Amino acid sequence: MRAALDDTMRKGTDVQRSIAVMLHPQRADSREAALRVCATLHSDGIQPVMLASDHEMLISHTGLLDTPVRVCDDDNVACLGPDCELVIVLGGDGTILRAAEKFRHLAVPLLGVNLGHVGFLAESERENLDAAVHRAVSRDYEVDERMALDVRVIADGRIIHRTWALNEATIEKSDECRMIDVILGVDSRPVSSFGCDGVILATPTGSTAYAFSAGGPIVWPDVEALMMLPISAHALFTKPLVVSPDSRLGVEFQPSQPGMHAGLWCDGRHEIDLPAGARIEARRSTTPVALARLSTRRFADRLVAKFQLPVTGWRGPSRTTDTNTLPVVSPETQPRGDR
Repeated sequence: MRAALDDTMRKGTDVQRSIAVMLHPQRADSREAALRVCATLHSDGIQPVMLASDHEMLISHTGLLDTPVRVCDDDNVACLGPDCELVIVLGGDGTILRAAEKFRHLAVPLLGVNLGHVGFLAESERENLDAAVHRAVSRDYEVDERMALDVRVIADGRIIHRTWALNEATIEKSDECRMIDVILGVDSRPVSSFGCDGVILATPTGSTAYAFSAGGPIVWPDVEALMMLPISAHALFTKPLVVSPDSRLGVEFQPSQPGMHAGLWCDGRHEIDLPAGARIEARRSTTPVALARLSTRRFADRLVAKFQLPVTGWRGPSRTTDTNTLPVVSPETQPRGDR
């Protein structure tokens, strides 16, 4: 959907536009980029907004800012206000995941500028920072909604923890144990059990993250599905499962001997240590994550660019070729060597 707000709704009002800026405050390049972005937004008449923790860390390294910035309480991100139209995220995928977790209830699109390595969630690279900001100011972007996970932990017949993930929820063994015993289920029905290092419950967005490293399939973002991936399982049936987006994934932690300890991690953040017998359930969240998109290139092109995949020698049609208009060679006229 078009992210741009209707300018006619703004005419006759004195409400100032605002765009939030989120950074990786421990990184010098992210701090430098934040200063540039805030200065550009301010010069274009848009109020920059920052979380209090990011702002405090930024000025601790750079001193007081020359650009006025509205500071928002970390524990009350709703103070961004209804007129905050975008969050520009400066960093790698980890920073974008942090922004998604922080702002997910506000339905504000995230525009990622990659300052890290692969940066699969980012829409722009560091060398295109100024162009990305100008397009944000012009509201020249589309919004792509990504599926997320609602996760809960059940023990002794009650819910002991609730959380959320954009990429994946992972049940992992602790450092001191060799493996853990788990039972997998889908829609309240058991599927398999084995010892393993862990289990990944992932979205299509997460298929290029931890799930990819664990040998899972890459799922195109517009495919609505959920995945369940064992990590280093000691069993014959350990293939990844791809299920309906409306399914409920379940993993029961059933240690067979003392010393087996496991924890729940979501998008790389530790959530809770799991008690024996705990069941982890994940299902599609009712609140998707909105990502601002500057490019209309297809996911296959993004995949090739981000992972630097070899495609030299490809003889298929280009994106501008309509294969329906190509001439058809009948078997009678086709050269013998090509049959």
